[in-house]
Amino acid sequence: MLKVAFQGILGANSEVAALNALSSANLPQDIGVEPIGFEGFAQLLESVESGVCDLAALPIENSLAGTVIPALDLLFSNDLYAIGEVLVRVRHQFMSLPGVPLERITKVYSHPQALAQCAGFIQQHGLQAIPSYDTAGSAQDLAHSREEGAACIASARAAQLYGLEVLAQDIEDEDFNTTRFLILSSTHSPKKEGISYKTSMVFAVRNQPGSLVSALNSFAGINMTKLESRPRRDRPWSYLFYLDFEGHTEDANVQSALAQLLNHASIAKVLGSYPVATQTV
Repeated sequence: MLKVAFQGILGANSEVAALNALSSANLPQDIGVEPIGFEGFAQLLESVESGVCDLAALPIENSLAGTVIPALDLLFSNDLYAIGEVLVRVRHQFMSLPGVPLERITKVYSHPQALAQCAGFIQQHGLQAIPSYDTAGSAQDLAHSREEGAACIASARAAQLYGLEVLAQDIEDEDFNTTRFLILSSTHSPKKEGISYKTSMVFAVRNQPGSLVSALNSFAGINMTKLESRPRRDRPWSYLFYLDFEGHTEDANVQSALAQLLNHASIAKVLGSYPVATQTV
């Protein structure tokens, strides 16, 4: 059984990604998964680097909120490789202690993003929104505190785990709220035939006119799916560029593009090639 690190506690959306780590990386399902929660992104990556866990599920971007900046910034500074991606459809459930009707609820706890994503429901029912550190954590806290007139917003799995009753399902304002996770390992994933792959990498260019344009032109024949710049921590006013594109590093056209990139880049690091996620979980 593989230990898969995730940020949060049992019932978090990150745990859903961890539970789907094997299928995302095209690994045998009979191996089994044991999700292990950690407080922060740095701790879950360190758990894989140190061998405490076998894999990590790291959130990279959300379809509504955009890039998860703290997670993205950590990718360049560690030695892990992306071997899979998981798309988790975020469904927010409104829950409280068993037997408490919605009419008696006056306040609701959850992560600030979850509260913002359910603003319509909260306003409709005249509830006081109280930020909490985590969606699943708010469910666990409510189960322990037994606070009267309180509810929380979390996943259906959190309700099941902490003995809460779902009073309203899928209360999010938008129905396309999806978070993309990378599954990280200490080793590369070999290419398998018949599978569509995506590659993630990071690079920097020299401070010269046209350097970035020339670097990107290396991928003129390849479909780039994400490009984002982030400040370098070791050099003021210099930037790292994070790039996702279709293909595997063993593909001839990708190898040619990477060779061309090296003529223009001052730093280049491939974060990994992995099967493209074709459906949400």
